[in-house]
Amino acid sequence: MNRIKMKVPVVEMDGDEMTRVLWRWIKEILIEPYVDLKTEYYDLGLPNRDATDDEVTVKSAEAVKKYGVAVKCATITPNAQRVEEYKLKKMWKSPNGTIRRILDGTVFRAPIIVKGITPYVGGWKKPIVLGRHAYGDIYNSVEDRIGAGEKAYLVVCGKDGGEIRRQLIHDFSDGCGIVQGVHNLDGSVAAFARSCFNYALENNLPVWMGAKDTISKIYDHRFKDIFNEIYENEFKRKFESAGLYFMYTLIDDVVARVIRSDGGFLWVCKNYDGDVMSDMVATAYGSLGMMSSVLVSPDGMYEYEAAHGTVTRHYYKHLEGQETSTNSVATIWAWTGALKKRGELDGNSALVEFAERLERATVRTIEEGYMTGDLIPLFKAEGVTPVKLNSQEFLKAIAERI
Repeated sequence: MNRIKMKVPVVEMDGDEMTRVLWRWIKEILIEPYVDLKTEYYDLGLPNRDATDDEVTVKSAEAVKKYGVAVKCATITPNAQRVEEYKLKKMWKSPNGTIRRILDGTVFRAPIIVKGITPYVGGWKKPIVLGRHAYGDIYNSVEDRIGAGEKAYLVVCGKDGGEIRRQLIHDFSDGCGIVQGVHNLDGSVAAFARSCFNYALENNLPVWMGAKDTISKIYDHRFKDIFNEIYENEFKRKFESAGLYFMYTLIDDVVARVIRSDGGFLWVCKNYDGDVMSDMVATAYGSLGMMSSVLVSPDGMYEYEAAHGTVTRHYYKHLEGQETSTNSVATIWAWTGALKKRGELDGNSALVEFAERLERATVRTIEEGYMTGDLIPLFKAEGVTPVKLNSQEFLKAIAERI
């Protein structure tokens, strides 16, 4: 069999734990038999990030700027327990946060819809796509512990280092505490707005946005102002011509509207809000393993990833030689997304068609009743009795349908 040729590589970012195992199997079982896979490989597994002082993460992001398309496996963001477990030099930052900061991108996440898997929210009939700002907030924050009797200030200095103004954050005379400083950039928020509006037009979706400008009268209000300005000046006519709209309201109101809705819109969130709400939406549609995710930069770079973690519990079962039944759909979608985009950019229609065929085969496998254990309680289709497959059996069942 002649394998499909690739003209330009995709940037391949390997990851951690059970998703790293699935990563290898997906390539061996579902991709390499059909595609002469061409990648520029970076090992973003936690041991290698530690060995390279996290330089490998920076290099992988720079490679995305060179080649335009990347695919990323799930990775560990270490906490204190992980530092001890892996004997790390330090508590390294989130690799996703580093990559997103360098690319200044927006993360778009959408549920993978399969007949037979009904959302927990009964009214949701259409996909809810979540657009998450991928810069700033707590992911690039500065934090400190404050001693009793100390004071914390927000201080602004000029180019020469001279102090311009200061505000007292809190006087800790009553006891110890904690303080955190976050920031954002007008340019990044503007790029975020344009990415969201363009995505909505391309996918025929109205845009819902929520923040807390009544409380955060400068930080959150700046998001509101920039989105409104760009919409009015650059997108309003295009949206109206397409029968679409942009709605801004408080985030608690948006959450209530989302639950009451039937879906079918792009929900725009600030970085931390998007991190939390994307997991809520994914779970409500059935499973974190059934969510696609892509980081899109303002200058047209794409990084496709699985929207979930590294499946630690299954990994330790795997190391003990026990069988696992781990959902690999989101990781498959990371690969198909990257291969489709690479094919589109290179005019490689065979690569695009293969990626679409792999997605159809995956959906068909589940709809015919063959799936991993996490989907069994969610699956209800008349005349179909679900069969639980282990991690490799599920991939081989998909391969039979390609």
